[in-house]
Amino acid sequence: AFSVAFSCLHSLLHVLLVNRLTFCASNVIQHFFCDVNPVLKLACSSTFVNEVMAMTEGLASVMAPCICIIISYLRILIAVLDVPSVAGKCKAFSTCSSPLTVVTLFYGSITYVYFQPLSNYTVKDRVATIIYTVLTSMLNPFIYSLRNKDMKRGLEKLISRVKTQMDMLSTTQANKIHEP
Repeated sequence: AFSVAFSCLHSLLHVLLVNRLTFCASNVIQHFFCDVNPVLKLACSSTFVNEVMAMTEGLASVMAPCICIIISYLRILIAVLDVPSVAGKCKAFSTCSSPLTVVTLFYGSITYVYFQPLSNYTVKDRVATIIYTVLTSMLNPFIYSLRNKDMKRGLEKLISRVKTQMDMLSTTQANKIHEP
């Protein structure tokens, strides 16, 4: 209930704040989807209140779960360091590396996009947006299955095939260069 209510209030806040702005320039959003920062870039009136609210409210909605995750991983790290065997430590760190990779990609890209001044918003931010909206979702199944032996074998076969194809392509191109 809290998650749903917080998400609705988060969206409503941005809608109400954007609704008070005036727009006189282009109505084409230079982004992949209708996000707050690209919409604010189109405004003719002052967006200071919107920016301050996005930063402060963003800190609460994004960084609170991130801090909880960091605390959880720190507790896991402390527990793993207490494991007596080196093999056990390696296995535990290996198990934690996949989810930690996804969390780092997700929160790192969100932090990069939303916790900077609107005046610095560029094409790089659009790419970072793709990372946290699309790439982490696509990589999740792949990253979590990397520990699966069948997945490892399949990935090794794929890399081997690509390598073979690249070698054949470079050999063919080298032969064409040396032909009269």
